[in-house]
Amino acid sequence: MVAATAIRPTATHPFVGRNVPWLLGVHAAQRPEHPFIVWEPFDGAVPGRRRWTYAEFAADVASLAAALAQRGVEPGHRVLIHLGNCPEFLISWFACAHLGAVAVTTNTRSTAAELAYFAGHSRVVGAITQPSLLDTVTGAGVEFGFLVSTDTDQGAAAERPLAPAESFDSLVAVGSTLPAVEAHASDALAPNSVQYTSGTTARPKGVVWTHANALWGARTGATLLELQPSDVTVAFLPLFHTNALSYSMLSTLWVGGTLVIQPRFSASRYWDVVVRNGCTWSSSIPFMLWALMEQPKPEQHSLKFWGLGASDVRVVRDVFGLRTLGWFGMTETVTLTMFSEIGKPARPGAMGTAVPGYEVKVVDDHNQPVPFRESGWLRIRGVPGVSLFLEYLDNPEATDAAFDAEGWFDTGDLVTPYPDGHIRFDNRGKDMLRVGAENVSAAEVERVIATVPGVKESAVVGRPDRMLDEVPVAFVIPFGQPAGGAHEFGRAIIERCAAELAPFKVPRGVIVVDEFPRVTLEKVDKKSLRAQLAAAKEPTPDVP
Repeated sequence: MVAATAIRPTATHPFVGRNVPWLLGVHAAQRPEHPFIVWEPFDGAVPGRRRWTYAEFAADVASLAAALAQRGVEPGHRVLIHLGNCPEFLISWFACAHLGAVAVTTNTRSTAAELAYFAGHSRVVGAITQPSLLDTVTGAGVEFGFLVSTDTDQGAAAERPLAPAESFDSLVAVGSTLPAVEAHASDALAPNSVQYTSGTTARPKGVVWTHANALWGARTGATLLELQPSDVTVAFLPLFHTNALSYSMLSTLWVGGTLVIQPRFSASRYWDVVVRNGCTWSSSIPFMLWALMEQPKPEQHSLKFWGLGASDVRVVRDVFGLRTLGWFGMTETVTLTMFSEIGKPARPGAMGTAVPGYEVKVVDDHNQPVPFRESGWLRIRGVPGVSLFLEYLDNPEATDAAFDAEGWFDTGDLVTPYPDGHIRFDNRGKDMLRVGAENVSAAEVERVIATVPGVKESAVVGRPDRMLDEVPVAFVIPFGQPAGGAHEFGRAIIERCAAELAPFKVPRGVIVVDEFPRVTLEKVDKKSLRAQLAAAKEPTPDVP
């Protein structure tokens, strides 16, 4: 095994002398009056729809940076950004980059216990959140050097006082009166942000991006999507995920385009926003497609395509008249590593072919190449700190384990290669579930279940779900006969998981069994458990 540090880039990488503030500064100087952010809150929101030009956005970033510097934020410090989709999320993210600080972005569906781990593990110096999440943030029991809250909940009026937090708007206003803080000349390979992502371990890992990572994601996404300054991107997926942050926001920023932000996906509002703003493309997920089929479609719109993950989905072409672009990426790869080229033939249902800057191979359990049309493990090779993530935060063992001796990164996904270079996604391996747009580690859920009295062993697998792809279900072996019966035992498990885990990680059902099918004495045959759920004529009864 070779440590990841051994394969980090030399000074010849593409972004020497550049960083995230440099990219924003280019457009603020060259096209100051062009709209960068258009905020589309839901009906009745306060203060309502608003837009920021590049110059206005850069000014707000500089003001917040000055205010945060006054509160002691220095280069290298980490700041928690626990926000849903809103302009304040991006202003905060860029303000951290302006100061040379590191933005730690977290899932807003996290529990207080999860947030306590994220904040403690990353050693943040302060936090920026919103009114509806204040109780979760303060309930984490972390002593923040400062605590800031937006004045609204993603545009909606706050239903609780901001105390003990400071007002975000007031902080920006104060910052505008302070001496300007020059953008930090961060090395391109210096850390820029941290995203916590589920993996095969019981605890999420902090994926560290450098400034070069962010710029790579911006340039690569913009190039693949063939974006122009006139393009308008609509983003409704969470900005704390790579999909919206890299594929949508950074790609748009690279060309100086316009990003339209919605608080979250709304089927009834999607087309109105698209038509009103002349949106030209958006990332999408299967749930969105199914939901939009129930809505009236506009006679005219400006959309050119949807990025989906699967090429040329027939139902989308037939119903909406739009092409879907296949792609594949993950937090560790920063941006898209496979893509179905615009205007070129693509294998229907495939993710596309390898993107320049990445090497891709598909291997069997013995690390040997698999034949075409057979499933195997996806491996990707790039340059850590540029085209691949820098490291897992404060976890050198996990970082080294993610790469083999030749620098290949193990994605943990099963795919099928074809002779024409296209690759089809098959399944998440390595004990991972895909619940809607969220990754869920079975090991993390099993760790929590193990703390419930009476649990001997558990195995969490995915149950097929039409809207969410799959949902977690827990098979559990108890010690003897559960007190109160299987139903109450299951209820206790669900309640413990709900207290410790984000809602999308909580099992939708608990099945009490005497034993598990096994591959070996130590390894549960989860394939058999998944097959059992998939073959069930009726959904597994949920524990209320």
